[in-house]
Amino acid sequence: MKLSNSSKLLYWKKLIFILTAGWIIIFAYRTLLVPIYPVISQYFGGVTNAQLGYISSCYFLGYVCMQIPSGLLVDKIGRKQILIPSFLIFALGGAIVALSSSLLMVYMGSLIAGIGCGTFYGVAYSFTAKYVPATQKSLATAIVNSGIAMGSSIGLISSSFLVGRGILHWQYLIVILIIFILIMVFVFKRFIMPEEKLINNKQDSQSSSSPLSMNTANISLWRSLSRPPMIAAYILYFSTLYTYYLIDTWLPNFLEVEKGVAATSVGFMSSLAFFSAIPGALFFSYIADVFFKKKIQIIITLEILAMLCLFVAVYSSNTNIVTISIIAYGFFGKLVVEPIIIAWFGQFVSLKRLATTYGVFNFFGMSSAVIVPSLTGYISDIMHSKSYAFYLGITITLTGTLAFYIITKLTHNVKNNATS
Repeated sequence: MKLSNSSKLLYWKKLIFILTAGWIIIFAYRTLLVPIYPVISQYFGGVTNAQLGYISSCYFLGYVCMQIPSGLLVDKIGRKQILIPSFLIFALGGAIVALSSSLLMVYMGSLIAGIGCGTFYGVAYSFTAKYVPATQKSLATAIVNSGIAMGSSIGLISSSFLVGRGILHWQYLIVILIIFILIMVFVFKRFIMPEEKLINNKQDSQSSSSPLSMNTANISLWRSLSRPPMIAAYILYFSTLYTYYLIDTWLPNFLEVEKGVAATSVGFMSSLAFFSAIPGALFFSYIADVFFKKKIQIIITLEILAMLCLFVAVYSSNTNIVTISIIAYGFFGKLVVEPIIIAWFGQFVSLKRLATTYGVFNFFGMSSAVIVPSLTGYISDIMHSKSYAFYLGITITLTGTLAFYIITKLTHNVKNNATS
């Protein structure tokens, strides 16, 4: 079945809505436990920060381990065929956490939930790379990414308010989320078309890709994945996500313990970074689409501004300054720069290997998320402060940004010398 042009337009817009909703559910689950670590610690008889950090680390371990295998499977048998069973596994992992009577069961459930969520990245961004018009890729990706911000905010605020005030038991909150996961399974089944119905002719495929991506179609997988621009993107994404998941997993606890923010307010205060990311992402992604050749400069500028804002938030003892800095970080940070990085990265990706390449890309980025939660807990236990972990994250991100700049600059100069 070949889709008409009007059907294609309607379908990719429908996909954007579905993918956004998927990220909302995933990130609501991912941030749900973060503001209530003290509650969970008390529930299990008092555990260390490092042990609490392992909850997120187990989730991210499962998530990261699925990146490359899921990419290969998606490219081989189709997105929908992978997405539905993956979300059922996600629901299973959540159910184990909701029924946990020991911290070990929480670790196991988190690992399974991470495995279930691990296919979504490759599916989501291979969809946008393939079906969204090239002139709207950054903006469309930013809209999809807004689901991350909304989901994170929902998770932080709901658990901080409902559990922090004793309205709802923390495990019951997970049960509610499982219901929404199952609703998403129905949405995937009902509204995502089978892969065979989306096969377009060669001209259609070429129209949605860049010349650079078409030139990589016949290059071996290893050569395609190890070119200098790809390596630069891996380094940048790892360093960007390192700081983001430091904030995602430990900022509420840091604000409560070291900045004196009330337990019932930390979720809302932390969510400000996610709320401010939505307008920031839409604005800068639009700018990046308009000034297509300036994407690298925009990326580097945003990375530097975000780290400066985070430094001020960590260093300052004034609550108002901390709040403003968190908002500013959100406006310039990971959720804002990520769509631009993904759109820039997409020009080097072959249409035949979309999910696999994005899976490898996200594998490097999400590897940082496996390290951050437990390492930060360990640093906190040793140094009696998480400030040092935040300063380490800022240093890593700035170093990764510098490496990205040097590699892309050298690659550009070599290319210019070769053509001159």
